[in-house]
Amino acid sequence: MSYETFMARALHLAVRGLYTTAPNPRVGCVIVKGDNIIAEGWHQRAGQPHAEINALAQLEYQQAQGADCYITLEPCSHAGRTPPCVDALIRAGIQRAIIAMQDPNPLVSGQGIDKLKSAGIEVIVGVLEQQAETLNRGFCLRMRSGRPFVRSKIAMSIDGRTAMASGESQWITGPEARQDIQKMRAQSAAILTGIETVLFDDPQLTVRPEGWYPEGQTIRQPLRVVVDSDFKIPADAKILGSEAETCIATLTRASDRGINTITTQAVEGRVDLHQLMKHLAKHEINDVMVEAGPVLNGALLQAGLIDEVVIYMAPKLMGDGARGLFHLPELHAMDQNIGLDITDIRAVGNDWRITALPHYA
Repeated sequence: MSYETFMARALHLAVRGLYTTAPNPRVGCVIVKGDNIIAEGWHQRAGQPHAEINALAQLEYQQAQGADCYITLEPCSHAGRTPPCVDALIRAGIQRAIIAMQDPNPLVSGQGIDKLKSAGIEVIVGVLEQQAETLNRGFCLRMRSGRPFVRSKIAMSIDGRTAMASGESQWITGPEARQDIQKMRAQSAAILTGIETVLFDDPQLTVRPEGWYPEGQTIRQPLRVVVDSDFKIPADAKILGSEAETCIATLTRASDRGINTITTQAVEGRVDLHQLMKHLAKHEINDVMVEAGPVLNGALLQAGLIDEVVIYMAPKLMGDGARGLFHLPELHAMDQNIGLDITDIRAVGNDWRITALPHYA
């Protein structure tokens, strides 16, 4: 079998940690002798053993001697919450390590690979690298650029409207699309919304796992972040409920209401979105999902902070008076448009899901 075949299996295993490994990356490992897989594992939760350790734990003493090890991310060479995986691989007698991608963390990148080579282990890097990168794009972006990966979810009618003029927007899409959105929430470390959405819709923005969440996995609720420059959030807003932690991104220096705040400098009288993203990255937030109205979405887009747009298009018409997707008042000519590269279109129930990347991303 080819290197790609076994690495594909390792990536399949890594996906099992999609909802649970944050802030760590999702990693899978397969140990092979000849053409036979003799052990496999994946990183299941931050603070617990890594993929390589879980795979080695399935084997008896010296059973891995002379085997090949397929890993979706360079094995760690430093002691964090768990011991270095690279030392365990060396002790086990692995003869070859096939690694999808180098660790993007600048503090450790390449050190695990160098340590394996110094121990006489053959190392091959770059097998299904793009797939491994995509699986951990939030972790990679945070390590390289100091900000999380930002995905904006927007539900709209077929005529491009996201809410009625009154602000009413529930429900544009059907139940299948809403369940799909729940899965995206569960993959995210933070949900970002604006004060206008809170005032109009009073959402909870929690993950509701009924009917789809993997059995036996404990749900991890994402941090809820409300951009509220003037601290207008009502005391009885549902998003302040106890189901998950909530922070208010604001310009107010302190809150006497017992609410967690993230205070930024002002940019044209509003929260500095770049500063907010750096703050979230410093607190190990890899992936942010935006569930907001056209004003915050437009501000994020113009700031170059939306990495992916996921649009759920419902077969409905909402009329000229309804609200659009992005508030972009500075665009006046065709040559100012922001292009999108569509990467996926598929049916979700009676709606269509369109995934696209802004050109600057």
